[in-house]
Parts: sequence; C-alpha cells; structure tokens
Amino acid sequence: MSPVCCSTGVVNVKGGEGVDCFRGNLSQLTSLPKQIYRGMDHVLKVADRYVFTPYVYPAWWPEDGALRQLISLSLLTNFGAQTVYMIFGALNFYFVFDHRLMKHPQFIENQISEEIQLATSSLFWMSFPTVLIFFLEIRGYSKLFDDVSESPQGWPGVFLSISGFLFFTDMCIYWIHRSMHHRRIYKYLHKQHHLFKIPSPFASHAFHPIDGFLQSLPYHVYPFIFPLHKAVYLSLFIFVNIWTISIHDGDYRIPGPLIHIINGAAHHVDHHLFFNYNYGQYFTLWDRLGGSYKYPSVLQGRG
Repeated sequence: MSPVCCSTGVVNVKGGEGVDCFRGNLSQLTSLPKQIYRGMDHVLKVADRYVFTPYVYPAWWPEDGALRQLISLSLLTNFGAQTVYMIFGALNFYFVFDHRLMKHPQFIENQISEEIQLATSSLFWMSFPTVLIFFLEIRGYSKLFDDVSESPQGWPGVFLSISGFLFFTDMCIYWIHRSMHHRRIYKYLHKQHHLFKIPSPFASHAFHPIDGFLQSLPYHVYPFIFPLHKAVYLSLFIFVNIWTISIHDGDYRIPGPLIHIINGAAHHVDHHLFFNYNYGQYFTLWDRLGGSYKYPSVLQGRG
C-alpha cells in the first residue's frame, strides 16, 4: 500500500503490521500547549495552574473549554473587583480621607455603609457583561499581545499606548458621563451616585450597574482598537480603579502647575456639589473644550 501523508509526517501501512510515522514533527506536538496558553489572559492562566485545575474543576474538563473559561472569568472578575475596591478603598479611607468631611451637613447618615452596599452590588451585576468582553479578549479577538516584540513600534509603542489609553478613555468617559446627566437619563441611572454630595472613597464605585458598566466600557474597547501589552492592560485596569477611588477621597492636594491639567478630588467634589461641572476622569481637557470646567471652589477658599 502506498504511503498516506498526514500533518506530522508520512504513515506507512503494510499488511496490518503497524503504523510508522517516521517523519513526525515532535517540536510541533510539544509546542501545542504553549500556543493554547498564549491566547489566554495571564490571570486566568495563573488561576488555572494553581487553583482551578488542581482544586476546583474535574480533571477531564479542559482549561480552554468555553464554559469553564466563562465560569472562571466570572469568579476572577468578581473577586478581583471586590478586592481592589475594598482594600484600596479602606486604605484610602483610613489613611488619606479627611474624616472632618463626615461632619459636613450634606454627609448623610450611614453614608459609608450605603456606599459600600451599592458599590458591591453594582460590581457584581457589572461583572456579567464585563466577563463576556474578557472572554472575547482571551479568545484572541482583541489586539492584546504578550511580548514587546509583537508591538508594531517596540518599546516606544508600549509607552505610547499608555498615553493613548489614558487620553482615549478620558475622552470617552467625559462624553458618557456627561450624557448620564441628561434630564431624561439622570434620574434612572446616575442619580444613585449623586446621592452622596460629599463622597468618601467608598463612593467611587457606588453606581447603578448600567451606569458603572457604560463608564467602564472605554477601558475594554481600547484594546479592540489599538495594540496593547497584556501586562500594561492589567496594570492600567488596576490603576484606573485606584484613581477612581482617589478622586473621591477629599484630599485636594495637587501640585500647583497641574491644577489646571489634572482632574483631582478637588475638581470632582465640585462635580458632586454643583452637578454640571468637571465630568472628566483624569484631565480637565474635555471639560475645557466642552465648556464644563470649573476651578475647584475649595482652592478658592469657598469649599
């Protein structure tokens, strides 16, 4: 019988005596698990290796199974979001937040517990659409990459992507946030966040789930449009959560020259108090362009 070609070499079948793959490509076989893992998010890979595979899932369930990945991402997303919120919120509350603000006439009774309750509930519901986006990312539909050599511009491109991420998300969040203040939308979504006129760090994530997800959407959209290193993406994701906490902490210190550039806690507390100003996330650029910039009243001695 003539040889039959296969992807790993040539198989000779002769008189039923056996199969001889004498040109098998061993390197192709041994590299397969690496190729599968490479498309996965780093956090999911680590969780699979040290927690999920040895202790949670049955041995027969493959790590790259779609349903398993969705369940794992749900657990990781909820655990990660709640942990970052509670740890950094508590650190900020006890070591940075000005507790004298709790005596302000507009600081409501039981506000801290209400902020935490709303935030933890919102983070849970927000995780469902967020997981679907993470799933698309680990399945290779985004432009996330693992190695700097995959960056179109190398290391300069990696650093440029950080600036691009901040400016892109700041622009998008400005317009999403401003749209949430439209009179036909505000009372249904964003009003929950503005119940806290004098916010604490725990108010940072206290949103209606739809409002919170829409304002987080630019973070997820960016790597589907622009190349971004996975480690940079994860770091930026943690950073934006900490930043969101920081602009609700009542600490108004910003180096003088940056007052007109950086949208800090002093700017954002005016947003909570006066409603139609300072919608930006990191910078004042879009508030200036959109005519909604307000110099912090507390820095004018009127806060």
